[in-house]
Amino acid sequence: MMRIDILTVMPEALESPLGCSILKRAQDKGLVEFHIHNLRDWSLRKHRKVDDYPFSGEAGMVMQIEPVFRCIEQLKGERDYDEVIFTSPDGELLDQPMANALSLLHNVIILCGHYKGVDHRIREHLITREISIGDYVLTGGELPAAVIADAMVRLIPGAIGDEQSALTDSFQDGLLDAPVYTRPAEFNGWTVPEVLLSGNTAKIEQWKYEQAMERTRRLRPNLLK
Repeated sequence: MMRIDILTVMPEALESPLGCSILKRAQDKGLVEFHIHNLRDWSLRKHRKVDDYPFSGEAGMVMQIEPVFRCIEQLKGERDYDEVIFTSPDGELLDQPMANALSLLHNVIILCGHYKGVDHRIREHLITREISIGDYVLTGGELPAAVIADAMVRLIPGAIGDEQSALTDSFQDGLLDAPVYTRPAEFNGWTVPEVLLSGNTAKIEQWKYEQAMERTRRLRPNLLK
């Protein structure tokens, strides 16, 4: 079983994405456990504050090191963790090969960034990997944490009913996926490519490969490099 501990100041932001669809089914099957930790529970300050002004004097607030340290130390005292991940816009860009590797782990901590950022000593001494989901900034790291968790968990054997479905997703072979169609074969004068109705497996596979190459070359040529 995989265990994912998520450290956050906004636990309510994770309830919906982690509690439905494939992630919920994976939990119901005993394939993964999510444990959400409110960092305010590890604060010793008045009103359970976890942030303070930066020494640099610039605008914004910074997450303090003490609550994060206490939470991570308690968790690491209970079990070994494969990775302690920080959601950061300047981390490694999440891609499919990374998701594949993360799906093989057993115990993972994800720290959600917030405010102006976190005390850099957290990143220097407590974090083992920093991951970004794109070159933009969000209000907090909760949505990126959910994205990372989803990308990992859906690849666990048994999480998806048809495991071959995950193996043929876009990016698994370095290409975008070919177009997909379903019934009816004709709607509003729009038809499904005839080859998909032919029943000829070899021709269908060749068509899918050609379509994947064409779409990748047109939409994401960087992947072909």
